[in-house]
Amino acid sequence: MSFHILSEGTGPSALVPTDLSRIPVSLISVHTDCVNRRVEGRVVHKGPLVSAVQDFILKAVIEEKDSSPHVSSQNNSINVFLLGALAKKFSQDVNQGDMILVSGFTVEKSPTASKDRLHPCNLLLSGDSACIYVFREQPSPDPSSLVPSKRSSTLEVSKAAKAPKYTYVQLGDLKAGSVVNVYGVVVFFKQPFRSRGTDFCSSLKITDQSKQRTICTIFCDNREKHPQIYQAGDIVRLHRVKAQLFDGSINLVNTFGFSALTFDGAVGGAVEPRTSSQSFHFDEEDKRTVEELRSWAAGQVLFPQNSASIPLSAVQPKTYFNLTCQLLAKAPVDSTCTLLKVWDGTRCPHTLLNAVVEPAVTEGPTSFSKNKENFIANVLVFDNHTEMARQLKPGAFLRINNLQATSGSSKVLGLASSQSEGDHLAFYLHGGTSYGRGIGVLPENSAPIQELKRVLDSFPVDVGVEELNDSDLLEVWGTPPESLESDCSHHIKLVPLSELKQSNPDQMHNVRVQLRSYQPRRLYQALKLFCRKCTSIQEIPDDELVADVFSEASKRSESCTPPWWALRGNVNLPGDSPDRTLSIYLPTHLVTEGKTKELLFLMGSTLEETCRLAASYQNVVPVTSSGGHLAPLDSSAPFLFTGRKRYYGCKRCSEAAIRNPSPDGLGVFNAKTLAEAFSVQLLEFVLLMKLEVQDATDTLEVLIWKDAELFLGVSAEDIAVNQEAQNHMCQTMDSLCPPESRTGRGPWLDLCLKTFRGKDDGGQDQNYYHVCNAPIIKNSST
Repeated sequence: MSFHILSEGTGPSALVPTDLSRIPVSLISVHTDCVNRRVEGRVVHKGPLVSAVQDFILKAVIEEKDSSPHVSSQNNSINVFLLGALAKKFSQDVNQGDMILVSGFTVEKSPTASKDRLHPCNLLLSGDSACIYVFREQPSPDPSSLVPSKRSSTLEVSKAAKAPKYTYVQLGDLKAGSVVNVYGVVVFFKQPFRSRGTDFCSSLKITDQSKQRTICTIFCDNREKHPQIYQAGDIVRLHRVKAQLFDGSINLVNTFGFSALTFDGAVGGAVEPRTSSQSFHFDEEDKRTVEELRSWAAGQVLFPQNSASIPLSAVQPKTYFNLTCQLLAKAPVDSTCTLLKVWDGTRCPHTLLNAVVEPAVTEGPTSFSKNKENFIANVLVFDNHTEMARQLKPGAFLRINNLQATSGSSKVLGLASSQSEGDHLAFYLHGGTSYGRGIGVLPENSAPIQELKRVLDSFPVDVGVEELNDSDLLEVWGTPPESLESDCSHHIKLVPLSELKQSNPDQMHNVRVQLRSYQPRRLYQALKLFCRKCTSIQEIPDDELVADVFSEASKRSESCTPPWWALRGNVNLPGDSPDRTLSIYLPTHLVTEGKTKELLFLMGSTLEETCRLAASYQNVVPVTSSGGHLAPLDSSAPFLFTGRKRYYGCKRCSEAAIRNPSPDGLGVFNAKTLAEAFSVQLLEFVLLMKLEVQDATDTLEVLIWKDAELFLGVSAEDIAVNQEAQNHMCQTMDSLCPPESRTGRGPWLDLCLKTFRGKDDGGQDQNYYHVCNAPIIKNSST
């Protein structure tokens, strides 16, 4: 095989051996004589390099540049498959948009022609006869000095090409049948929704300085490839869209090689492209174009008044509105409806429906403080939007478009409610995509969310609740500030609690106190999961919920093709008859090295069976199948079992996928290396408690979490799996705060306390306190 990168001068035909005759793509068939024939076209799609069992493979799509206008786009675009070293070289040195010439190919019938709407045949390039010429624009070309007199059997590469130069057409100058690149301001859009086929479809209307408004319809196989539009006024750059005449107007549709960038439309904001593409061209000229469109749009009346988002405090019954909010929790109501609990930090003036769902099916907190509950809106999402709702994670920031506010009793709505019978305002997101109806996820750095976060951050918390449950404890105190990691010395002068309460925030104090009470009283509830990335503290899923996750995964599990790096096998459960076997996948290199006990991927098991196997294998990763490939279980379940230890991933911060893992520097697999391999944000076990302490002058409520392990003399990870550690925690708390059945108080404790500032339920600033460092126990008050 041979591979050449050449400069484009008088055209490809003048730069290649004369014994190759060109054949138009439209005339290719499985009966085509491929000897001494060549095909020319522009690369409009370049797939990833895939490492197969014995070789490399890459798929590309080329489109004939100068085909006849009477030839359909289906017949002038064709799939090209490259194998071996040629595929690897193509992946390294060919860019989307390059012109290429191929020879030495074979022709096969395309099994995907009806789906991808391309040529009914594929070109296959492999072996010694395969040859590729790549043509690029370079200054002062000298084609004669670069073209070989005959095809070579070695790889020959010229100097790298410069970045491509793109031209853009104004919307008022579009001509039917042309494939163009355009910029535009979004005046209307529909979020991607599943079409009747396998693709997702989105639609947007754009305009530019020509004042022509043009509809663009986009079909892509996944949501991420669609333009990431957050609101009307965003600016889009669309590459390789085709102008078509429809009902007397020019519309745009995406073609092969389509790509999109999106920008915030606010004047003066950062020009940061939004895209799922790993590479794209964007220079100073593009930046100027975006800023010019921003300035022009700011002086125009482009959007209807109801296109802006309004807060919950301004919502009125019998209206449709757009809402920017944060998702707190969600739960399925039935197969066609999902309940979203959202808030935006403002309170609706009308009584809102407070739907009640089972805690076992709720993702996110199951209860909130009394104050916050009044600010939470229940949104009922129906029909085609439930698929998107199922993918949402609590904590995400949302833009919900065309939401209906309607009055109705809880009985009529068909949902359980904690309220008495009467009319309550409910929010519906009906099926369909009319008026842009849908749900979009906005990133935290977007302008609408920056404003929303400022409102949420100023929201007052409830303090002084008599008896807190798990969720309330997190709700009231939140995550302590990172500055609490500062050292606190017991040599600091002792101060009485009454004096401490008068001190300034952000100070360390040393107090001598007795423990009056603590929460939670059920000490096992003090064990939590902590994410260092988003600094959230989460509850540990109970075994019943985890068992249900395993049961559902087992029902969905089906045979799948093992990845190239793993071998499929079966394993008998310890102590069971040989008839009860489970499917396992083992990394190939562990099998060849005789280390099969170090790591296995387990499919179709129950929670109990997984725990039993974890006693015999060092690391067990439960998996299911999706689309014929290995996939992780729902993130409510542990992603890894190591003996009796279970490791969880953060739902908000993880993008879990099963990949080939590598051991650490010592050749050992552990939770950290496996989490990194699977793109899981590892959660840490922590202890979280509220203590009520007292001295002769006053009482004080304090929180302890980062130093709780020092306080109790046992690690949170041990408490999660070790009964002796759990007993030790109970004995320690009994000794510090004796049960009422005993006489007398517990010992005096020297505690280091850190003061920080927060707001009470009236919105007033107030001091709060956290325990730092381990206590010193005193047998008397002296």
